[in-house]
Amino acid sequence: MLRDDDPPDRQVQKLTRITQVLIDRIDRLEEKRGSAWSTFQAAVALEQEVLARTRDLERAMADLSQRNRELAVARASAEEANRSKTRFLRAASHDLLQPLSAARLFLSALADTPMDENQAELTDRLGSAFESVEQLMHAVLDISRLDSARIEFNRQPVALDELFRRLAAEFAPVAHAKGLRLAFMPTGAVVDSDPIFLRRIAQNLVSNAIKYTQRGGVAVGARKRGGMCWLSVYDTGIGIPAVDRNRIFDEFQRLTHDQATPGMGLGLSIVRRACAKLDHPISLSSEAMRGTVFRVGLPLVGADPDAAPRLSDTALPALRGRVALVVENDPDMRRGYEMILRDRLGMVPRLAGGTAEALATMGDEPPDVILADYHLENGDTGFAAIEALRAAAGRPVPAVMVTAHRDPGISRSCARMGMHLLEKPVRPAELAEILARLLA
Repeated sequence: MLRDDDPPDRQVQKLTRITQVLIDRIDRLEEKRGSAWSTFQAAVALEQEVLARTRDLERAMADLSQRNRELAVARASAEEANRSKTRFLRAASHDLLQPLSAARLFLSALADTPMDENQAELTDRLGSAFESVEQLMHAVLDISRLDSARIEFNRQPVALDELFRRLAAEFAPVAHAKGLRLAFMPTGAVVDSDPIFLRRIAQNLVSNAIKYTQRGGVAVGARKRGGMCWLSVYDTGIGIPAVDRNRIFDEFQRLTHDQATPGMGLGLSIVRRACAKLDHPISLSSEAMRGTVFRVGLPLVGADPDAAPRLSDTALPALRGRVALVVENDPDMRRGYEMILRDRLGMVPRLAGGTAEALATMGDEPPDVILADYHLENGDTGFAAIEALRAAAGRPVPAVMVTAHRDPGISRSCARMGMHLLEKPVRPAELAEILARLLA
């Protein structure tokens, strides 16, 4: 504060200090006001940037939603197309396999007649051609089913000895034609799997082993280890190089390009798909020019104490004179059955095209066994025919259901009704095996 009695120079100093303080205060006020303004400006700029980014994000989200809708429509279309393909193949399989089954029965009957060398060769070549077509059709149908997202399995206890018997009847002639030994080790093991797809797995492994084995043989067995039962297929073939052990499970992959070795390279692809779907681990070990072994791990259910001994040719005479009632709407198939049952097996065939005709044909004398096709005319089915015939007979007549449909529902119904399931195309040797087991 200035005082009147202060000297002039002191008053000047005080005024200078006061002025400087005022100037500093004004500067600070200006700085604060400038900082607030800058902050305000920055806030406004940031808000504008946020609005711009929000608009960009909204446009991106709208675009993504549109893309998701388009993908959902495309996926739904693809799934519907896949379902349509599966439905078409399932429906067409009966019409495709029906003439093949009839042709196989006729060829088998023809092979039993006297022929010269040229005719025998033609018959063998025709049989090989039909075999190739059947294998390709089965492969296409199996891959279609296994690639379907809605595939349904019918898991149940499967007796491996019964599976081995059916495989022996199917592949013994093939191995014999190549001069190979084919052995199935007896087993009482019972495993948990889908019986149709487990058989397909084993069929492809055995077929592959025979295909790539030129001398020696193939052995099939089952070994229990660690709570699992390992179905094993051994061969003395060419072996699989280490670099090819992953490739061979892809489609259309073959170890050799030798034209003399049949096949399209689809068998192991089906094995891989089926094992993955059923959660069955698969492994292989191989040594060049010494052979290969494939192993499939199956959950062990138990052992079959009543496992029947292997069927031999001595059991076939038990079929002679026995009556078989065939319910089949296709005339060629009926004729084929008649020739095989009568001429090869010595049975007495009675033929009918549907349930009503079968009941009329049976009369008061029930047959010893019923052989019925699943798909009949006008909504009629083999199940309806067998049920009606059993009811008329007053007892559960042994029955075999024949079908080209790979439907787990059919398999479950057969198991529930106590009848055997036989897939088309019908092989005479397998048919004889089943009938002998039912009637012997």
